[in-house]
Amino acid sequence: MIVGHLTLKNRIVMPPMANELASAEGEVTEALITHYTRRAPGVGLVIVEHSYIALEGKASSRQLGIHDDALIKGLTNLVESIHAEGTTVCIQINHAGRKGRSSICGGQPIAPSAIAASDSHEIPRELEKHEIQHLVRLFGAAAQRAREAGFDAVEVHGAHGFLLNQFTSPLSNRRTDGYGGSFENRFRFPLEVVEEVRKAVGSEFPLLYRLGAYDGREGGITISESQALARRLLKAGINIVDVSGGLSGSSPDDMSFQGYFLPLAEKIKQAIEGPVIGVGGIKDPRFADEAISQGKVDLVAVGRALLTDPDWALNAAKALGHKTEHT
Repeated sequence: MIVGHLTLKNRIVMPPMANELASAEGEVTEALITHYTRRAPGVGLVIVEHSYIALEGKASSRQLGIHDDALIKGLTNLVESIHAEGTTVCIQINHAGRKGRSSICGGQPIAPSAIAASDSHEIPRELEKHEIQHLVRLFGAAAQRAREAGFDAVEVHGAHGFLLNQFTSPLSNRRTDGYGGSFENRFRFPLEVVEEVRKAVGSEFPLLYRLGAYDGREGGITISESQALARRLLKAGINIVDVSGGLSGSSPDDMSFQGYFLPLAEKIKQAIEGPVIGVGGIKDPRFADEAISQGKVDLVAVGRALLTDPDWALNAAKALGHKTEHT
């Protein structure tokens, strides 16, 4: 089936989930390849975990990297292994921003404003304008490496409290220049990143954006702002919007029910003319199938259930009687 610019065997997405299986230098390892190929057979789209575009944006000690041409060979091996299972594969590119730690990223973390991510995080250094433009170029270079490695798509990470999300949320962005204040200004950096990535990979290459639509705190990004950002993202070159949490992260404390981000994804879908991925603790194949058949979302991302049971997608097809027209 065709979803956006991607040809998928079904509408099940394995979302990006950091697993700390890369080498200390960010290289693909056999363990990482095994992790993905074990889960790929029944999945329509695998989105490989967030990969750092620069050493200063590294979030954890064994995070996957895409910041250096030397990593392309290993990434190619990963792509070929997933393709061998008949599955389409995307990679998510990211910068940790204020969620980084100097012991890992090699210096004081950077952010739109000098506001710590939490009491346990360091106070970051506020980015200067010329540094923001440099980061835009680094995102583009990372996307170009992804295409060279053979990935079918690239996802730009704008959620879960990482750098791009830090710019869009008024809770983490207190700038008074052209990159802060109004929602127009807060959206500027993410949109510049998307435009640069689109330029780097060409006009037809599929692009996704993980949109942090829920901060979980008063004064955070609003759903109307998220809808406006989604519309801008499509104009800037995004093909599929992947709706998740903002500063609240991927699993907010106040949300434990199945499909907790689906209402947000449905509101985004109502605001744009483009495919939307819904996520949020989805475990039941029938629940996932209904989200598609009822038109709430176009694809469903199943994360922790796939971590627990690598055959979840294959078993879902059996449980649904191979209803591939939906799931």
